[in-house]
Amino acid sequence: MTRARLHLRTSAVRARNSAALISLIGCCSVALAACSDNGSTDSNAKGTSSPSASASSTPAESTVSPSVDPGAPIETAYRKYWDEKVAAYAKASVKGTDLKKYAVAEAYSAAETEVNALKTKGLVATGKPVLAPKVTAVDTKRQVPQGSLTDCTDVSQWKLVKQASGEKVTLPKGRLTKYVTKVVAEKWYGHWVIVRVTPEEQAC
Repeated sequence: MTRARLHLRTSAVRARNSAALISLIGCCSVALAACSDNGSTDSNAKGTSSPSASASSTPAESTVSPSVDPGAPIETAYRKYWDEKVAAYAKASVKGTDLKKYAVAEAYSAAETEVNALKTKGLVATGKPVLAPKVTAVDTKRQVPQGSLTDCTDVSQWKLVKQASGEKVTLPKGRLTKYVTKVVAEKWYGHWVIVRVTPEEQAC
């Protein structure tokens, strides 16, 4: 019962805060955006082969590790994820973008679902969000290295318009336009990817 309530709450939070898109696109996409967490156990296990295979590079990395920010690649992956997500929303299609390169599992499924919902409604997004990510944890000792990140996501300049006419879509006045986003990243096949992005019902 608790898991069911948590799932419903996550769906509601995504509906209010995920770039203010779901609230306009329609409540039918709320459930879709939150229901496709494919779990990544098998893929993750395969992804660990790359770091172990490149063991020869480990000593070189360890010699410079004191001066290297271990969270920097995670932040870079997150920003790249947003670059590709913005590009997909700008044309209501993930085709021709590198979204799959930076987003996997739930993060990719949610973005693809929302993009498809935009396409169905004949909408696209212009502008882009302002990000303020901060890496909060990095664990490279796991079989699949994992990191977490917290962002203050400002979507006030990310606007929805009708694709055919360019006419602006009026957004609900009470919506959050600057909110906390929790992010989980993992290192797959030698590079960091975004696994889960959870907008929270919390202003920042």
